Amino acid sequence: MPTDEFPQILAQFRQSLAECRDLYRSSGELAIREQSHRIKHTPAEFVELMDDLHRALVVKIFVKTGQCDRAFSRNEQALAAELIEHLWNKRLEGDQLRAAIVELADNALKLKWYSLYRPFDEIAPLRNRIGELEALVIRLANFVARADGAMKSVEAATIKSIQEELYRHLRPIPIDEADQHAAADRAGSEAVEKTFDAADQLPARKGMSAAVTGNAIPSNKDAAAAQPTLEEALAELDSLIGLENVKHEVRTLANFLKVQAQRAKAGLPATPLSLHMVFGGNPGTGKTSVARIVGKVFGAMGILKRGHLVETDRSGLVAEYAGQTGPKTHKKIDEALDGVLFIDEAYTLIHAEGDDPYGHEAVQTLLKRMEDNRDRLVVILAGYPAEMEALLESNPGLTSRFSRHLDFPDYTPLELACIFATMCDRGRYRLDCQTRAKVMLGLTWLFENRDEHFGNGRTVRNIFEHSIRCQANRIAEITRLTVEELSTLTADDVQFEDCPAECFARLNDASLRFEIACEHCQHADDAKIAFLGAAVRCPKCKKEFTAHWGAPI
Repeated sequence: MPTDEFPQILAQFRQSLAECRDLYRSSGELAIREQSHRIKHTPAEFVELMDDLHRALVVKIFVKTGQCDRAFSRNEQALAAELIEHLWNKRLEGDQLRAAIVELADNALKLKWYSLYRPFDEIAPLRNRIGELEALVIRLANFVARADGAMKSVEAATIKSIQEELYRHLRPIPIDEADQHAAADRAGSEAVEKTFDAADQLPARKGMSAAVTGNAIPSNKDAAAAQPTLEEALAELDSLIGLENVKHEVRTLANFLKVQAQRAKAGLPATPLSLHMVFGGNPGTGKTSVARIVGKVFGAMGILKRGHLVETDRSGLVAEYAGQTGPKTHKKIDEALDGVLFIDEAYTLIHAEGDDPYGHEAVQTLLKRMEDNRDRLVVILAGYPAEMEALLESNPGLTSRFSRHLDFPDYTPLELACIFATMCDRGRYRLDCQTRAKVMLGLTWLFENRDEHFGNGRTVRNIFEHSIRCQANRIAEITRLTVEELSTLTADDVQFEDCPAECFARLNDASLRFEIACEHCQHADDAKIAFLGAAVRCPKCKKEFTAHWGAPI
């Protein structure tokens, strides 16, 4: 990276430090909102712990990368001063700065990488942010390594080792499988306790010597995750890509419940309504995300006291031995009281052949608790559409209690591309026009050749995370690198391993066009590859709009 770009590097380093803090603190708030039933500490304590983890992470990245060549250049000192100010809100120079870095190095080298990002691996809602975490770690390491211009071989090797640590421990988001939710539930509980057990080893918790910092570590003990309002919950629903029919159904239900509340205030009789639901759809179509939002809607309206979501599957309800299924099912339901119990792959509760006494016991226990706790529990069954219909037909009690069905269709190629774009925006990655075209061609092929196991949004997330890893490997070989190159995903970075090579032959076809729609008047037109991501003028309304994506034609 040219040295005359160092002021830009310093500014980007400062911004990335702030983004890392925001990622950890907002993830702590997210975990509190959606996993409060398993976090025994106060919201402020947990959010502060996540902040401490971010401090320890950025220290370890800086020390591991900056000290690998056993030099401490002027530019690296400038980054160090920025880091110290970020950590302790104090500007250090000269001997104090060097002493602080030595002390940071001693503490950082004792830390294990996994202890610093364990929550993102083992607390289920945070797994969606793994791509953002990886992008920030790789970007920060590159800023430090390239502060002096050309990257040295030892620095490249160090960044490679940091990448390998990330990839080894941060597992990709799995497609729905048996035991997934129960395993995630156990891991989440253990992750919280293990993180707190290791807290005393964090340099952020120990602080720096008074001679170095001269003040205490800044904290925000008032931080807590507030219950979202109805407007905020519905706004989160609207922000989801696609799912228009699902959004309409949830809004209709919310409006009906508001009317019922007003009728009750006026002394009018209420209309009985079952809030239990069936979500039918393939993996990765947003069922769990919508279930969380439904819980927030019910919580904001006072229908449920907490509105939290408890995820499980057959393995979380059904035991292996006689006499254990009832207690196991009761325990899981107790966790979900005053919230939503989300049972994924629910059709596996009862085996198709019907000879499944333990599964039937779990269903009967569930039905009884749904009646006994009808004011404190909402149950959502989810799974493949055809299999869910078979489950409901197998038990009249299920049919009568689950009258509300929401269908989650597969995302279209354009919607999948928008999901990919959202992930790029969060990680501050930009795509050139050819990369956009390749993404659209690959996602179109995957959509047109999909089967019932197509992963939808999860497939896109795996492609994105693999892309940033490919980019990291590619730029590691570039001696001099600009900030723009550091933030760009090329067509070679975005890999579609399941697509045949001929799928992308059209990238070099001058006749290839993409159908685009004006965001002002929805007029459909076509555009060449070179216009994807650029501002174009609508031939009908004459207004400019950005042609981000379009279906290949």
